[in-house]
Amino acid sequence: MVVFTKSWRPASIAILAILSLLTLVACNATSESPAQPAEAEVAAADLVVKTEEPTEVPAEEPSAEEAVPSAGDENVLVIGHSETTESYDLAYALTPTSRMVHRAIYDTLVSFPDSDTHSIDPNLATSWIVSDDGLTYTFTLRKDVAFANGDPLTADDVVFSFKRMKHVKSNPSFLADPIADVEAVDDLTVTVTLVEPRPSFLAEVAHTAFSIANDDEVMAVGGTDAEDATTNDNAQEFFDQNSAGTGPYMLESWTPQEETVIVRNPHYWAEQPYFDRVIIVNIPEAATQKIALQAGDIDLATDLTADQVTELEADPNLTIYRGLDSWIHFLLMNRDPEIGGPVSDPAVALAIRHALDYKGYTDLWAGSITPGSNLWVGLPGAFGPERAFERDLDRARELLAEAGYPDGFEIELSYPDITYGGVNLNSNAQKVQADLAEAGITVELRPDELQVSLEEYRSGEQAFAYWAWSPQILDPADFLSFLPGGMVAGKRTNWEEEMIDQETLDLITQARVESDPDVRAELFEQLQLYAQESGAYAPFNLPAIQTAFSSDIEGYVWHPLWLLDVALLSASE
Repeated sequence: MVVFTKSWRPASIAILAILSLLTLVACNATSESPAQPAEAEVAAADLVVKTEEPTEVPAEEPSAEEAVPSAGDENVLVIGHSETTESYDLAYALTPTSRMVHRAIYDTLVSFPDSDTHSIDPNLATSWIVSDDGLTYTFTLRKDVAFANGDPLTADDVVFSFKRMKHVKSNPSFLADPIADVEAVDDLTVTVTLVEPRPSFLAEVAHTAFSIANDDEVMAVGGTDAEDATTNDNAQEFFDQNSAGTGPYMLESWTPQEETVIVRNPHYWAEQPYFDRVIIVNIPEAATQKIALQAGDIDLATDLTADQVTELEADPNLTIYRGLDSWIHFLLMNRDPEIGGPVSDPAVALAIRHALDYKGYTDLWAGSITPGSNLWVGLPGAFGPERAFERDLDRARELLAEAGYPDGFEIELSYPDITYGGVNLNSNAQKVQADLAEAGITVELRPDELQVSLEEYRSGEQAFAYWAWSPQILDPADFLSFLPGGMVAGKRTNWEEEMIDQETLDLITQARVESDPDVRAELFEQLQLYAQESGAYAPFNLPAIQTAFSSDIEGYVWHPLWLLDVALLSASE
């Protein structure tokens, strides 16, 4: 039986810190295949009116006892997780940890179902109407929703949240690029006008970056939604230690790279979650998560390896989840010749794609597959393993010779020194190094601290890099980020629109606005074929994800966008 106490923290942090220093992550994996992801689809039918009866919030205020549970009576859940958070500010955060936490402490206008991505569901908006030209979305807000401080939700909060995220121009702001304007029609009605038709728009609004914050509370601490928010917004420090949302939880504290603590929101408009307090502890090493779970120091481990969960299957006190992850591991080759050098040449990039030992990565990470492109296989039209590259060293060497490198070249591979989702990036980087050496390319590994490497990556300074990407838009439009004009291509790879032919540019332009499902499928087929031949990336592995948790825990559901909705979890009595 899991014991939920508030006194877990101090001793356990010390224990886990010691274990982190003493434990090595096991890299060899078993061959059991994970369950395949549910196919994601946002159908054209989802672009018309959606309705849901508003949920009324009880008029009475919670009592002091309800608002602040006593320490002895608290139900506390402890999660072991490899933290990737750089901020909890909605306008800055775009990492897996922040999406998981934001799912708990904020709400979006619309959302995906708990267990899949087949449709768009009402959330803070009970209904919406799309204009005939596809440019205007009119949302009707749920009545009687309150923020964590008791303030009522209004259309002004939506306007502020959308505009602030767009104008701060940090990591998630690219999601708001299609928005031309946001206006409050009345207290419960808001319109969003787009620059051009955007069939993926509702899927984008379901992203946690579009969570709604209390405008009065954020402005009181220096937040602004003005066009100069990039330089004049001062609310980040507030968001890193507080929350201003309508979600089932509130942020109590965040100690970077140590722990995040969230507690129940007494003003939550729907059913209260089971756990009063959730503590997300940063445990970077998969082996340390396993030990902590077996010792009862944590109740759920998010980043185990396949061989570790195989060892845990015989434990009657634990439940195992396996599935295909949403994180595609890929190599980035900067298209700016002054930065990328040899790898800026499309022929060299193609040679590298041919040189990788794809089967070796699926052998290394049990249950993983080889993706055919940077479009996640859970989304319609994505190239799966049957359309992926296979190794061809002879062709790789031919391409290098044609590009002027018959004897190969030397280059650094930059990457963050982390283990995430049970996958150790150092292990993969070492294999990339060995693979490319067989083609004549000498790779020097340059691992770095996550935030340092992340800053270089986001500023487009890395020549040759190893990263992983999970779809930010659960729609095929997410793939456009990896093509000229897209966020990854333009900002992180310096692959600009003027570098490609007009025919391909026209395909990209049409893919952004096309709503006919059959035409969209054909467009994304052509674009994936183009990327395989001429792209700036080498996607080489899509790992499985393995989590384990106490058998007393109920309601666990993995989701490709927010990973885990802690409000769904409960414990058997």
